[in-house]
Amino acid sequence: MKNIVLFASGGGSNAEKIMEYFAKKDNFDVVGLFTNNPNAGAIDRAKNYNVPVFVFNREELNSDIVLKKVQALNPDIIVLAGFLWKFPSNIIAQYPNKVVNIHPALLPKYGGKGMYGINVHRAVLENKEKETGITIHYVDDNYDEGNIIFQQAIAVEECLTPEDVALKVLTLEHEHFPRIIEELLGD
Repeated sequence: MKNIVLFASGGGSNAEKIMEYFAKKDNFDVVGLFTNNPNAGAIDRAKNYNVPVFVFNREELNSDIVLKKVQALNPDIIVLAGFLWKFPSNIIAQYPNKVVNIHPALLPKYGGKGMYGINVHRAVLENKEKETGITIHYVDDNYDEGNIIFQQAIAVEECLTPEDVALKVLTLEHEHFPRIIEELLGD
C-alpha cells in the first residue's frame, strides 16, 4: 500500500480529485489531509472520503509538531494541492523528492512568493501571454524552484478575464495531477 498525505489551504478541488482518483485504486491510500485553514473547503471534501484531517497553525508547521504527525502516517508521497504557505525545511529534509506541488503556470514563469491562484492568471493576461498551463514539481526550500516533473500548456488567447484562465487551468490540474502522482508512486 502506498500512502499519500495531502496539504491544502482552500476549497480543495484538487485534493478532492486526488481522493476520488485513489479511492478507486487498491494499492493506494490517502491517509491524511493537513490544512492551515480551519475553514478550508478541503476539510469537508476529506470527510466525504473518510480521510483524517489535521488543522495546524504556522507555529506548529514550523516546529516538529506537524512533522511528527506526518511521520506517523508513513507517507510515500506528500502532495501540496493548493497549499499556500511556504513548506517547512524540516519536512522537506525528511522526505527528499517525495514532496510535490502543482503550480498554475508554466514555471519558471509566474512562480515565487505571492504567485498563486488568481494572481498568476492576472499576470498571464497582463503580460499578453499566448499560453499558460500547469507545472507539477518537487518542493525544495525555495518557492516554485524544485525540479519540474510535468508540464502541460494551454492557449489563453481567447480568455478575457483571469477567471477564464483559472477555469482552463483547473481543468488541466484535475486531469493530470492524480495521474502524475500515481506515476511517481509506481505500482
